[in-house]
Amino acid sequence: MRARVEGTVQGVGFRPHVYRLSRELELGGFVLNDHRGVVVEVEGVAGAVDRFLERLAADAPPLAEVERVRAEELPATGGRKFTIVESEAGGEPAAPVSPDTATCSDCLAELFDPADRRYRYPFINCTNCGPRFTIVRGVPYDRPLTTMAGFDMCARCRAEYEDPGDRRFHAQPNACPECGPAARLTDAAGRAIGRDGGRDAVAAAVAALAAGSIVAVKGLGGFHLACRADDEVAVADLRARKRREEKPFALMVADVEAARGLVELGDAEETLLGDRARPIVLAPRLGAAPVAPAVAPRADELGLMLPYSPLHHLVLEDARFPLVMTSGNVSDEPIAFRDEDALERLGAIADLFLLHDRPIETRTDDSVVRAVAVGDRRRPLALRRSRGYVPASVALPVPAERPLLACGAELKNTFGLAKDARAWVGHHIGDLENWETLRSFREGIDHFERLFAVRPEVVAHDLHPDYLSTAYALEREGVELVGVQHHHAHLAACLAEHGETGPAVGAIYDGTGLGLDGAVWGGELLAGDLAAFERAGHLWPVRMPGGERAIREPWRMACAWLVETTGPEPELPRALAAGGVDPDRWSQVAALARGELAAPVTTSVGRLFDAVSALCGVRLRVSYEGQAAIELEAASSAAEEGGYPLPWRRGPDGAPVLDARETIRAVVRDLDDDIATPVIAARFHDGLADATADALISQAEARSLSLAVLSGGAFANRRLLERTAAALARAGLRVLVPERLPPGDGGISLGQAAVAAARTAATGERRSTRAGLR
Repeated sequence: MRARVEGTVQGVGFRPHVYRLSRELELGGFVLNDHRGVVVEVEGVAGAVDRFLERLAADAPPLAEVERVRAEELPATGGRKFTIVESEAGGEPAAPVSPDTATCSDCLAELFDPADRRYRYPFINCTNCGPRFTIVRGVPYDRPLTTMAGFDMCARCRAEYEDPGDRRFHAQPNACPECGPAARLTDAAGRAIGRDGGRDAVAAAVAALAAGSIVAVKGLGGFHLACRADDEVAVADLRARKRREEKPFALMVADVEAARGLVELGDAEETLLGDRARPIVLAPRLGAAPVAPAVAPRADELGLMLPYSPLHHLVLEDARFPLVMTSGNVSDEPIAFRDEDALERLGAIADLFLLHDRPIETRTDDSVVRAVAVGDRRRPLALRRSRGYVPASVALPVPAERPLLACGAELKNTFGLAKDARAWVGHHIGDLENWETLRSFREGIDHFERLFAVRPEVVAHDLHPDYLSTAYALEREGVELVGVQHHHAHLAACLAEHGETGPAVGAIYDGTGLGLDGAVWGGELLAGDLAAFERAGHLWPVRMPGGERAIREPWRMACAWLVETTGPEPELPRALAAGGVDPDRWSQVAALARGELAAPVTTSVGRLFDAVSALCGVRLRVSYEGQAAIELEAASSAAEEGGYPLPWRRGPDGAPVLDARETIRAVVRDLDDDIATPVIAARFHDGLADATADALISQAEARSLSLAVLSGGAFANRRLLERTAAALARAGLRVLVPERLPPGDGGISLGQAAVAAARTAATGERRSTRAGLR
């Protein structure tokens, strides 16, 4: 029998699994990697061959994901020996690459065993754990095509590598202190401190951290900036040097027990913390958590992760205190991942550098998730999908007839590639607002195109002509361009992730997305499928006085909503006056809100959150995206029940709208009555959730639909998402929310890919749309 095995089957111990299984069943033959996956030929008695095929996928190693096994009978040759043969080169790569995986329990036991030859070796790994995506340069996944190519294995490591009964059989990053990478500690100028080799470097780095220093630590996908999480001076110093004013820092703790001392952990959070992807998990902070106030100012949650590399385990084991582990960059830049770049860009931030000489091929940020109660269980909600999850593929409900590239959005960018029924969503790139991030975007696309042999014939992009991702799409020559409306892409991404084609109704709430009418959409009620949509309703439109400046200064949106609600010359609210808003400036902004100059129309729910946050005095100005909404959610009272009015009626353009003028009036009345901010915040959230559910139920009934989608960045808000989803479910609708892909713009590229695949499949279009975006 000859079997071709497809899926994530390279670099995960699949060939050793095949070898052991064939030996157990006394079969002859061979196994090899090729560009498409794994090829096996076995022969023996019929019953044994049948059992082999049954167990090939069922008993696969923990990191393997078998998508299909195609088997065919061959004439027997009489062979009794089974061997692993050299990988076949050539052909078009189609074998998925495994994500990086946290250190397994077997390797951890060896790491801390003084009798083991890899005792305290920072780069211990085996076929069940360690770096994959961040070190791979090509497929098949063999050592010469990884960044370990420059390290020749010593005799003992080679013996492990070639022993089918060993856990490190064909483990491509296999190494030890004699032959593998080594850690070293340097100052900010790159001068070595102490002796090389890892043990001394880690101990010296931990001693510096304990004394209040900031240390840049090279991990799997790039650098972290680390300091003591309980040292207010060190954390504040890190904020000042990194130029990150208020956005919360992530923490790394040694184990789940240490996490329980900082946050409230439910079963879902514990599962996510211990997952082999080791994401940052958001969880409610404990009031007495021994964490410096500057770690997460005005936040009711902390983002925690467990160590995922041996180097991290050694640092946390020695430190015995929680560490800030934030991205190794200056704000708004990509993380550093090469030593020279890190020393240059982080030299003014870090006091010391804990480096190593295993190169990183692809920079990859930490992933971020939270648990939400939707349906009958608490499930993960990805907020950033990167290390540990990328480059795992997502099945497309409608296969791509031609290879395609999806360029994603401007903020929180990811790109995506698709071929046949498989899509690969890239790692988190960040905000495409500077040259460094654009270069990372371009390099990432080039790497994925080589890795997965996708030569795009179709390129999907956002409709916004000023996005750098759109500009990149327009530069590609010889391709068909498919413009995808931003909120339709959100709807399609959620449908595609769940294997659905639609139709469905959906509430797509976020901050910004160019609408078909040229306005700034963001509070959209849609009805549609992968190929097309209609706008079934939206939030009441208001102006954004000052354009993008209104995003950075939420008090401007408070002014705009008051102009719309109370009249052309609203009084300056006391919370805004107390927050430093000048009365003359207030009058000028009110004038902008009344006119058309420098004040685009928006239906954004994100900007409505900004307005309410400012009116309550929670956040008048922001230093990072979504800050006003995040802090308003954090301020809301869990005990408060009942929401503000938000009627569903005809708007100024005749379309159905959610009239938030009533909501704003209720907020103002409560403020005048000195109602506490937590109560107002809770009533706002609940009123928006209830009105959204009612509107979707109405639209679903009118169209005889039973499927509802909730997506867009505003649905990263746990309270809004859970209450809306529960109301829809009570009405009998089946509710889809993003899980593996973010509800925000990090999921846009999958939606663009799904739309482009569906459109080209439905119409067979071959004409270019280069003459105009649509």
